[in-house]
Amino acid sequence: MTKTIDVLGLGNAIVDILAHADDSFLKDHSLEKGSMTLIDADQAINLYNDMSNATEASGGSAANTIAGIASLGGKTEFIGKISNDQLGDIFRHDLKALGVQFDTPAQEGGDPTARSFILVTPDAERTMNTYLGACQNLTKGDITEEQIANAKVVYLEGYLWDPAEAKAAFKFAMETAKKHNTKVALTLSDSFCVDRYRDEFVDLVENHVDILFANEAEITSLYQVDNFDDAVAKLKGHVETAALTRSEKGCHILHNLSEVTVDAITTKVVDTTGAGDLFAAGFLFGYTQDKDMETCGKYGVICAAEIISHMGARPEQSLKNFVADKL
Repeated sequence: MTKTIDVLGLGNAIVDILAHADDSFLKDHSLEKGSMTLIDADQAINLYNDMSNATEASGGSAANTIAGIASLGGKTEFIGKISNDQLGDIFRHDLKALGVQFDTPAQEGGDPTARSFILVTPDAERTMNTYLGACQNLTKGDITEEQIANAKVVYLEGYLWDPAEAKAAFKFAMETAKKHNTKVALTLSDSFCVDRYRDEFVDLVENHVDILFANEAEITSLYQVDNFDDAVAKLKGHVETAALTRSEKGCHILHNLSEVTVDAITTKVVDTTGAGDLFAAGFLFGYTQDKDMETCGKYGVICAAEIISHMGARPEQSLKNFVADKL
């Protein structure tokens, strides 16, 4: 079967609601700076009522990555659950406007479309508070074997490991990918997510995943070590490819037994939301175009630089042109 999709993403379909906040706001609401916390419907209402002027923008970790790949010129598809409501319509429109194939049916009634309240402090750090809503209702019934077989890479976000049905969909996607020579890529998503499922994530990384994405905090948490070098030593040889991001230090790539380091791109940091997602977009675009690891890393750091230069986790310009200019 000829694969016509570069990357198929499975993830939480979320609309981001972004606002500026200071440290005192976080303290008043007992929010841990830089974290991602799951909240219920009542907490979502209360937080929204207390936020300053907010901007709505489609988000979700894997969806951001897929949007970035599409902006680079890649062929992409996304699977995620929305509700038949206003935010669901916004989410679908934004993906399709980028040329992303997104055919997952919206659910009728029940939980509304997910939303993540993202508070950006003056130091550009983002604190996320996510109401999962409809996106936690994703099941393996929303995925077809043909979709997996048709993709070069299936990209999964660690956040999917929370809801039981989504976890079953995650496992189905991985098992089906192996049958059809589709590479499995995983992002660990968040160090707090790693803390909840450490043993299971280690098993995924070492036995089921071909391409791993993680930042420094996530990979050191995974292996419960104090520094990055020790984490790399523990990971090396256990996964085919690992792209590890280190903020201003750029990225470190493991591929089989070789290692490559790529420097970050200097830029003014406005909002770090989506930095890892867009790094993964650049890297996977290069990977599916058969570029060498260093070039894949360069694509990643350039895309991350674009996203942190403005509010929101979707590119504000053509990444294809942006990357060409920076290279």
